[in-house]
Amino acid sequence: MEKGGSILVVEDDAALRMVCRVNLELDDFRVREAGSVEEARAAVALERPGLVFLDLHLGLTASDELLAELLAGGIPVVVVGGTIDVSEYEARASAVMPKPFEPSALVEAARMYSVG
Repeated sequence: MEKGGSILVVEDDAALRMVCRVNLELDDFRVREAGSVEEARAAVALERPGLVFLDLHLGLTASDELLAELLAGGIPVVVVGGTIDVSEYEARASAVMPKPFEPSALVEAARMYSVG
Protein backbone atom coordinates (compact mmCIF):
# COMPACT_ATOMS: atom_id res chain seq x y z
CA MET A 1 0.00 0.00 0.00
CA GLU A 2 1.36 3.41 -0.90
CA LYS A 3 1.55 6.11 1.70
CA GLY A 4 -0.51 9.23 1.40
CA GLY A 5 -4.02 7.79 1.34
CA SER A 6 -7.02 9.66 2.70
CA ILE A 7 -8.31 8.51 6.07
CA LEU A 8 -11.39 9.60 7.99
CA VAL A 9 -11.25 9.23 11.78
CA VAL A 10 -14.75 9.14 13.28
CA GLU A 11 -14.45 9.47 17.05
CA ASP A 12 -16.40 11.58 19.57
CA ASP A 13 -13.40 11.98 21.90
CA ALA A 14 -11.54 15.02 20.53
CA ALA A 15 -8.27 14.13 22.28
CA LEU A 16 -8.28 10.61 20.83
CA ARG A 17 -9.11 12.00 17.36
CA MET A 18 -6.08 14.28 17.65
CA VAL A 19 -3.80 11.39 18.68
CA CYS A 20 -5.04 9.39 15.70
CA ARG A 21 -4.62 12.30 13.31
CA VAL A 22 -1.10 13.16 14.45
CA ASN A 23 0.14 9.58 14.26
CA LEU A 24 -1.39 8.97 10.85
CA GLU A 25 -0.10 12.28 9.47
CA LEU A 26 3.40 11.39 10.70
CA ASP A 27 3.12 8.38 8.38
CA ASP A 28 2.09 10.62 5.44
CA PHE A 29 -1.64 9.92 5.47
CA ARG A 30 -4.11 12.73 4.78
CA VAL A 31 -6.52 12.74 7.69
CA ARG A 32 -9.96 14.24 8.17
CA GLU A 33 -11.89 14.06 11.41
CA ALA A 34 -15.53 13.69 12.37
CA GLY A 35 -17.02 13.72 15.85
CA SER A 36 -20.48 12.42 14.97
CA VAL A 37 -22.38 10.30 12.47
CA GLU A 38 -23.64 13.46 10.76
CA GLU A 39 -20.13 14.93 10.43
CA ALA A 40 -18.88 11.60 9.07
CA ARG A 41 -21.60 11.47 6.41
CA ALA A 42 -20.79 15.05 5.38
CA ALA A 43 -17.06 14.26 5.18
CA VAL A 44 -17.66 11.16 3.04
CA ALA A 45 -19.95 13.13 0.73
CA LEU A 46 -17.21 15.75 0.32
CA GLU A 47 -14.40 13.28 -0.39
CA ARG A 48 -14.45 9.48 -0.44
CA PRO A 49 -11.86 8.25 2.05
CA GLY A 50 -9.57 5.33 1.41
CA LEU A 51 -10.27 4.08 4.93
CA VAL A 52 -12.46 4.98 7.91
CA PHE A 53 -11.59 4.39 11.54
CA LEU A 54 -15.04 4.24 13.12
CA ASP A 55 -15.78 4.38 16.81
CA LEU A 56 -18.71 2.06 17.41
CA HIS A 57 -20.37 4.31 19.95
CA LEU A 58 -20.42 8.04 19.28
CA GLY A 59 -21.87 9.65 22.39
CA LEU A 60 -25.38 8.27 22.65
CA THR A 61 -25.47 7.17 19.00
CA ALA A 62 -24.53 3.69 17.80
CA SER A 63 -22.53 3.65 14.57
CA ASP A 64 -24.06 0.49 13.06
CA GLU A 65 -26.07 2.32 10.40
CA LEU A 66 -23.07 4.38 9.32
CA LEU A 67 -20.94 1.23 9.23
CA ALA A 68 -23.45 -0.43 6.91
CA GLU A 69 -23.52 2.65 4.64
CA LEU A 70 -19.73 2.80 4.40
CA LEU A 71 -19.38 -0.90 3.66
CA ALA A 72 -22.18 -0.76 1.07
CA GLY A 73 -20.23 2.03 -0.61
CA GLY A 74 -17.12 -0.14 -0.77
CA ILE A 75 -15.19 1.90 1.78
CA PRO A 76 -12.90 -0.13 4.06
CA VAL A 77 -13.70 0.34 7.75
CA VAL A 78 -11.71 -0.42 10.88
CA VAL A 79 -14.14 -0.46 13.78
CA VAL A 80 -12.88 0.72 17.15
CA GLY A 81 -14.61 0.05 20.44
CA GLY A 82 -13.97 0.19 24.13
CA THR A 83 -16.99 -0.90 26.10
CA ILE A 84 -18.65 -2.76 23.23
CA ASP A 85 -17.58 -6.26 22.27
CA VAL A 86 -15.94 -5.59 18.92
CA SER A 87 -15.59 -9.27 18.02
CA GLU A 88 -19.14 -9.32 16.62
CA TYR A 89 -17.93 -6.92 13.91
CA GLU A 90 -15.01 -9.06 12.70
CA ALA A 91 -17.04 -10.62 9.89
CA ARG A 92 -18.29 -7.26 8.59
CA ALA A 93 -15.46 -4.75 8.97
CA SER A 94 -12.00 -4.80 7.43
CA ALA A 95 -10.59 -5.05 10.96
CA VAL A 96 -11.47 -4.41 14.58
CA MET A 97 -9.39 -2.54 17.14
CA PRO A 98 -10.32 -2.71 20.80
CA LYS A 99 -9.59 0.38 22.91
CA PRO A 100 -7.11 1.19 24.21
CA PHE A 101 -4.75 0.66 21.30
CA GLU A 102 -1.16 1.59 20.58
CA PRO A 103 -0.62 4.32 17.97
CA SER A 104 1.63 1.90 16.08
CA ALA A 105 -1.34 -0.50 15.71
CA LEU A 106 -3.41 2.34 14.26
CA VAL A 107 -0.74 3.17 11.69
CA GLU A 108 -0.25 -0.50 10.81
CA ALA A 109 -3.99 -0.92 10.23
CA ALA A 110 -3.97 2.18 8.02
CA ARG A 111 -1.12 0.78 5.95
CA MET A 112 -2.85 -2.58 5.62
CA TYR A 113 -6.42 -1.56 4.80
CA SER A 114 -6.33 1.87 3.17
CA VAL A 115 -7.13 2.00 -0.53
CA GLY A 116 -6.38 4.86 -2.89
